Amino acid sequence: MALVKIREYYPNYVDELFKGNDFKGYTVYAGTSNEKIGSVDDALVDEAGRIRYFVLDTGFWIFGKKVLLPVGRSRIDFNEHKLYALGLTTKDQAEALPKYDTDMKVDYDYEERVRQSYRTRQPQASYNHNNYRYENDTELFDLNDRDHGEFKLYEERLIANKDRHKAGEVVVGKAVETEKAKASVPVEKERVIVERTTPDDAGKRVTPGTANFKEGEVARMEVYEETADIHKEAYVREEVNVRKEVDRDTVTAEETLRREELRVNKDGESVVKR
Repeated sequence: MALVKIREYYPNYVDELFKGNDFKGYTVYAGTSNEKIGSVDDALVDEAGRIRYFVLDTGFWIFGKKVLLPVGRSRIDFNEHKLYALGLTTKDQAEALPKYDTDMKVDYDYEERVRQSYRTRQPQASYNHNNYRYENDTELFDLNDRDHGEFKLYEERLIANKDRHKAGEVVVGKAVETEKAKASVPVEKERVIVERTTPDDAGKRVTPGTANFKEGEVARMEVYEETADIHKEAYVREEVNVRKEVDRDTVTAEETLRREELRVNKDGESVVKR
């Protein structure tokens, strides 16, 4: 439960929360008496924007010491510019309170020391720094119409929004891969075979004038052979289409919501219009 100064949470807190009234500098009185004990220096709010403490400068009592006053133990008079510290009535109490430093970080242990100083009864439920809630100490942090008439009352609402952010990137491209391939092609070659044989009538005498002796007589025969023609050609192998599809899912979250309710205490026959 991180606490911050009111201006850090509400830069325009004067108009936004107090209708143009700035409580800083208001004179602080002990209890409901007319004894001045200091002035209001600041206020601390929680992570939900609720005022939890007033910072009091106890210059009238203890010079140079600032202390915290739970908002529920205060009564503020915007017309008279006064704040009554209902839970701080004696100087001894102020001296016993842990000192607040403007630059300090208010942690659970420090707050618990402050709360313990103002409690008149202990919270019924047990708690620690992990599960403590300001609702445990209603007497210290509850607001009412009589003492805090111009304070705003808050409630929490569960807001469901979506944030779009880049989850990644897909790059689709081409890369050339190589492999060794072998192709076999059978080829043919023609060859000329010259055969010489001895005829059956070899050695037989030829009739005169039959033999025709001529020079230059030849026999021609064309010879062919095949050669391998192996080359590469490109073909379409497949087609790739790139597109996006949206997968939809529903995310469900459960939170405990808080709301401030107005409490009015009446004495006698007082008439309160709400």
